[in-house]
This record gives sequence, structure tokens and C-alpha cells, in this order.
Amino acid sequence: MSNSAPAIRVAVVGAGPAGFYAAEALVKTLGDAVSVDLVERLPAPYGLVRYGVAPDHEKMKSVTRLYDRTLADPRVRFLGNVDFGRDLTLEDLRRHYHAVILAVGSAHDRRLGVPGEDLPGSLSATEFVAWYNSHPDYRELEVPLDAKTAVVIGVGNVAIDVTRVLAKTVAELSVTDIADHALDHLAGSTIEDIVIVGRRGPAESKFTTKELRELGELANADIFVREEELHPIPESLAAIEGDVNATKNLEVLRAFAKQAPTGKPRRVHIRFLLSPLELRGNGRVSSVVLAKNRLEARPDGSIAAVATGETEELDAQLVFRSVGYRAKPLAGVPFDERRAVVPNDRGRVLAGAGGAPVPGLYVAGWVKRGPSGVIGTNKACAMETVARLVEDELPEPVDPRPEAVLELLAARGVKPFTAQQWARLDAVETAAGAASGRPRVKLADVGAMLDAAG
Repeated sequence: MSNSAPAIRVAVVGAGPAGFYAAEALVKTLGDAVSVDLVERLPAPYGLVRYGVAPDHEKMKSVTRLYDRTLADPRVRFLGNVDFGRDLTLEDLRRHYHAVILAVGSAHDRRLGVPGEDLPGSLSATEFVAWYNSHPDYRELEVPLDAKTAVVIGVGNVAIDVTRVLAKTVAELSVTDIADHALDHLAGSTIEDIVIVGRRGPAESKFTTKELRELGELANADIFVREEELHPIPESLAAIEGDVNATKNLEVLRAFAKQAPTGKPRRVHIRFLLSPLELRGNGRVSSVVLAKNRLEARPDGSIAAVATGETEELDAQLVFRSVGYRAKPLAGVPFDERRAVVPNDRGRVLAGAGGAPVPGLYVAGWVKRGPSGVIGTNKACAMETVARLVEDELPEPVDPRPEAVLELLAARGVKPFTAQQWARLDAVETAAGAASGRPRVKLADVGAMLDAAG
């Protein structure tokens, strides 16, 4: 495939990091031989950068400046407010594009699979994060903050984000781009204790050290770690040898265990070797029953949490499950239920696990590899996928005219949200933020977003 070849039309479904990196790689690799349509369900682009990054981590969102360059490229067209599977099907895309790259992420949470999980007061971290980040789908979420104790189940960075938002004061959060509805609701929070719970030990935790340290620097909360829960088995220590992040995490946790409380209004506790068995309550969560675990090295080198038979019951009126994300099946696309990804070989979609590649169909990001890595991880992932696409002989679409997909959407009563409209919406949000000393005030209603963009 060369730059002298006829224009190749590629649809990238999903305008999050993986989608933007795929679009960037396509135009860098193929130049003027390619035109890319970036299809996004919501009017606003950026995916998890906009709706997943914590509001008090504004620097992490600066990557959107690079995405804006891609949006401004004349070879890239933004089709926002277009729902894949409803407004456009896979069959539609294959009729109008030489290739389709699915970069839809893994937006759904993994469940605990324990009794009481669906009691009021039990929420996924996924929906809580979306709620405080102004995601239109979650603006009406009921978050009962009239609790004394909140339990966050999971030991990754999302659990820390949830904990920080619960622990910080409204004054601290009011200078961020947190949703106005969340800020108002958090002002009435009665939470005093936030307990992070992990089923394995400190060496197996998935925090990044920078985020972990932040918990010890909270102006409004003291940190508590139990020294007796910080003794990894020899196999755990061997497993993290050379892993700078995991080694430093242990150092930070040991320092936390020695840190004397100063009487701050809230308390953050990090607990290990505990697995949820049941959420109890009459009409609402009132406690969490936890199994006490010990660690055991398996023949395959993994470290397993094994129940000791002892249990512990924690009083809690609010529980967040933060045990991972999973993708959901897409109509007409093969899906690996066990791994919750689209089966693929380095980005080429396969007809099934170990099956033949599906011509012209690709994946990038979490739906390709599972929910792992940081924002930047998606760049190499997308580049790998695009490299496969460039190698392949692509099927010829029936009608590859750029106008054809717009005509189809118009016939269905769908008017795509353009990059120019997004620029206007962006200007409205940042102007509102500047007026109140914040980075932006995000609109959380699709209708309001469309109105603001004219």
C-alpha cells in the first residue's frame, strides 16, 4: 500500500485515546492516501480522558492538545453524536469504508458476584467516576452520600480516584472540572471513613506509586494502614523483584503504617487480604462481610488469595466495586466472553479464538487487549493495529464516497456533531470555567451540548 494508491476510507469507532492514536497513525503512515472518519456516540470527543480521568488530575488531560491536532487534520472527519450499532451498523460501515477499526473501550464494570451486590448503596466505581465527570449517561445517578463509612473494593488507581473524591473537601474540588451536580451533592456528604479493600497482599496491588502517595498527602484525611497486613510471602517479593513501582508501593505503605494520625475530619484505611463475601442490609447496604485470606504460591508462579475460614464484618452504608472493566459484545463482531475482548491477532479481528482474520476489520485499545495500561499505552497498541491494516489487502467497499455515509445518516434523521461544533462547545465550557476559576464547566446533558454548539 503506497501514498500513490487510491484514497482509502477508514472508519474508527470510538473517539477516546485509542481512536485518536489510530487516526493519527493512519494519516502519518498513509498520508494523503487515506481519509478517516472518527465515529463517536457522544458529542464530545476524548472518551476516558474526558469522562474517566479524575477532576483533580488536570495535567493528565493535557494529552487532548495532541488529539486536537488530529481533529484539525483535513484527512480526519469527526462524526460525533453517532451511535454505532443504532445509527450506523457494522454492515453500513463495511459498505462505505475499506476498513473499520473498533476502539470502543471497556466501559462496563466487572461484578463481584456476591449476595447483596445490587442493594441500594452498592455502586460500581465506573458509574461513580462517570457521574462526577459529567458523563451524560450518569448525570441522574443516585449516590447516597449520607453514609458514615464507604468501602471501595479494589486496589487500582480507580479505587484511589474514588477515595480522593470522597475524602477531599468541596473547596478543594471546586477548582476542578468536576460536575456541578456532583459538587453540590458532595457538599452534603457525611462520610468519615473510606476503606480500600484488596483480596491479595500489598505486593500484588495495582496502584501506581504517585497515586498511592497522594493518599498520604490529603489535607482533609488521615491515612491508616495495618502493619500486620504488610508482610508479603517470599514468593510475592520474588515476583516483584526489579519492579520499581511495586517495590516503592511497599515502601510507601510501610511509611503509612508508621504515620501518626493528626485528627483530620476524614480517615482513609487501606486493607489487604480481604475478599467480599456478602453485602448485608435491609433496603440498603449496612455492612460488608469479608473473608480473611492468606497468600499461596501456585505452580504456575501466580500468587493466589486463599480463604482462611475467618471472616470480618465492616459496617458500611456505601460500597463501590472497583475490580476492573470489561467490554460488551458488539453486534456482528466476534467476542471472547471469557476475556471480554474481541478476539484478534495484533489488532486483526479473528472470526473466533484462533480463527481466520476478518478482512478489513480491526480493533485497538481496551477492546483489543483488555483494560490495562495508562493513556499512553494506547498509542503503541493503535500503531500495531494500523501496521497490520497497512500490510493487508483491504476489501473494496460498495460506495466509498465521503458523502455517502452522511447521506445515509441524514436519511435516518441523524445529524453528526462536527469538529467545528465541538470547538464551539469547548469554548463555551472553558469560558464558563474561566469565569469561576476552573479549567472548564462541563455540560452533562446532550441536548445542552448540542444547543451550546449552535
